[in-house]
Amino acid sequence: MHAQTIVQKLALSLPEVIELPHFDKPSFRISKKIFLTHNTKENRVCVKLSELDQSVFCSDPSGSIYPVPNKFGKRGWTLINLKTVHPDLLKDAITCAYNHVK
Repeated sequence: MHAQTIVQKLALSLPEVIELPHFDKPSFRISKKIFLTHNTKENRVCVKLSELDQSVFCSDPSGSIYPVPNKFGKRGWTLINLKTVHPDLLKDAITCAYNHVK
């Protein structure tokens, strides 16, 4: 399955999630708050995690998940490389981001 379809399917399977554009990227929101953006050109997503969740996910030895390298990363925004991340880890990160933002 194509990465965009997988991300969209996972995000929209969560209750009350809507998809709207955010600049040039699809974003997924709960209660008008973004918990995930999808950069289709770079084949990665950005999710909003708590500090604790970010530290846990970023400890994955594959290096597929890492903080955004600026002030947004310090606020929990976390990048996920869709080419290398394990599908179960992606699903868990999306679910954590959803629960953190809702």
